[in-house]
Amino acid sequence: MSLKYLLKSIWQSAIITIVIIGFFSVVEADVRSSTNYKLESDSINFGGGLSTSSNYSLESTAGEIATGVSSSTSYSLKAGYQQMQAVFISITEANPVIMTPDIGGITGGIANGSTSVLVTTDSPSGYQLTIKASDSPAMQKGVDTISDYAPLANPDPDLSFSTGSGDAHFGFSPESDYLIQRWKDDTFACNTGGNNTALACWDGLSTTEKVMVQGPANHPDGASTTIHFRVGVGGSVIMPEGEYIATSTITALPL
Repeated sequence: MSLKYLLKSIWQSAIITIVIIGFFSVVEADVRSSTNYKLESDSINFGGGLSTSSNYSLESTAGEIATGVSSSTSYSLKAGYQQMQAVFISITEANPVIMTPDIGGITGGIANGSTSVLVTTDSPSGYQLTIKASDSPAMQKGVDTISDYAPLANPDPDLSFSTGSGDAHFGFSPESDYLIQRWKDDTFACNTGGNNTALACWDGLSTTEKVMVQGPANHPDGASTTIHFRVGVGGSVIMPEGEYIATSTITALPL
């Protein structure tokens, strides 16, 4: 008997879902800053502010001059406080991931798969990338399930994916230049040091979002994140044969 594991992923963005918008050049001005603060934008006006009711929320300015969008073949200018605050964010779509090789239902083994997404944003504060599972545990086939990986180093991820003879579990490991500290390592443990070691720092999916990446503005090039997935089945575990499916959602949010 053999098991075939299929991982399906749904991709979305808080602003734009499965869409990439054409890029344009942006002209930026310096911001005022000190050791204690940084002003991303300011406004010289005589009125405005935030107004709300049970039906609406309105943020306005009054008295600014020469506001609006101007452009030519060489530049694009958004003038005025309200114009500046709009941000763009997108995330690429990925195909379902097929875990390989098939695992023997009696002998056990390891199956691997991975996918990459590209996040592009012009948000001055950058972006955050999260992942969560649709089900608990994530990997399911009808009434049959495979447990989410439970790190021995809890609450930190495990540096290495460890499968005992009685284990049957499914985990993930993100890889990016902008991992949050939890996913970085010092070659001995996770959540310490500054390394971005490939195939290191493993955790299980959850129906609660887990933050993987926090990166800077990167328009127009974007920044890539690779998510590695792994299923481990120990030699003492007998799994019903068939196709097991895990559905996960990756969300990119501007900060």
